[in-house]
Amino acid sequence: MTDLPKLTVWYNTKCPVCNAGINRQRNRLLRAAQSGAIEFRDINFEPDALARFGADIEDVRRRLHAVDAGDKLHVGADCAVAIWRRTPGEGWLGRLLGLPGLIQVSRFTYDRFADLLYVWNRRKGHW
Repeated sequence: MTDLPKLTVWYNTKCPVCNAGINRQRNRLLRAAQSGAIEFRDINFEPDALARFGADIEDVRRRLHAVDAGDKLHVGADCAVAIWRRTPGEGWLGRLLGLPGLIQVSRFTYDRFADLLYVWNRRKGHW
């Protein structure tokens, strides 16, 4: 396991794609989750949880959000990178996609996918 600070990840359980992705990560991160190194929270139960950062429920429905132990907010691809860095066997992916130059590509790709997924969820009524 990693020595990175605790990470609290906020996501939308009503999105089938988001929920499946987080469940996959949660299973891979079982040891980390049990030790308290990472926690997954459903934004639908605490819609104002990230208000101090200016983020609301719609922001989290559009992109993953996480807060680390240092109270730093990670959004979108930066959140995914933070999760991968804490996932056994996937730390290399987080380090790679978080490299200068590649993080911009990661953010662009994540944001385009997240935008499409958000529109799809709205059309399907996954709220």
